[in-house]
Order: sequence, then structure tokens, then C-alpha cells
Amino acid sequence: MREVITAVFLGVGALAMLLAGLGMVRLPDLFLRLQATAKAATLGVGGLLCAAAVNTGSLGGVAHALLTVVFLFAITPVATLLIARAAFHTGVPLWKKTGENDLAEKYRAEAPPPSADSLIDGQ
Repeated sequence: MREVITAVFLGVGALAMLLAGLGMVRLPDLFLRLQATAKAATLGVGGLLCAAAVNTGSLGGVAHALLTVVFLFAITPVATLLIARAAFHTGVPLWKKTGENDLAEKYRAEAPPPSADSLIDGQ
């Protein structure tokens, strides 16, 4: 029974990783690629680690795998958000068929962020 559960987790994880790879190749801009890979890769690695936890059978191996899955599910959305915000602020272009850009109105009204030189000089 353990082998069947391990195979199911491996299959789900591998399929999710395949979808993440296809998303990287097929989607047109950075923001859509981030969305696809963050979700699919997180699910894929989570499935592979769950397969490792089931197959290991030892309490230490299961604890390490599950803690890694929890850490991955907590950190990936934050990292994806920070990468997307940095890309938006540096001017990475959106896909030409993007319908709405809610952030453009918000950040256009604010003053531009200070440059690194002005922060160093204390101005």
C-alpha cells in the first residue's frame, strides 16, 4: 500500500512540475510566468516531498519532509510577491493584451522612490 501512495504523490508532483515548466515556456510575460510557476512548482515539490515522507516511513524523515513542505508553502507566495513588485517597479513590461493595471494608478500618484545615492549622501 505504501508503494501505491508513494506512486500517486510522485505522479501528482511530476505532473505539477511539468505544468510549471510548460508555464515558463508558453506564458508571454514575467508576471504570468511567476503565477504559474509559483503555484505549480509548489504543488510539485510538495508532492515529491510527501512521496519521500511516505516512502521513508521513519519519524525523522517524515518530520523533515513535512516541515520542508510547510516552509515551502509559507515562503513561496511571499517570494513571488516580492519578485513581482520588484519587476513592476523596475519597469518590466506587461503583456500587450493585459486588460487592467491597477498598480499603475497607485504608483503613478506617488513620488518616485529615492535613489541609492541620495540615501547614502543623507539628502
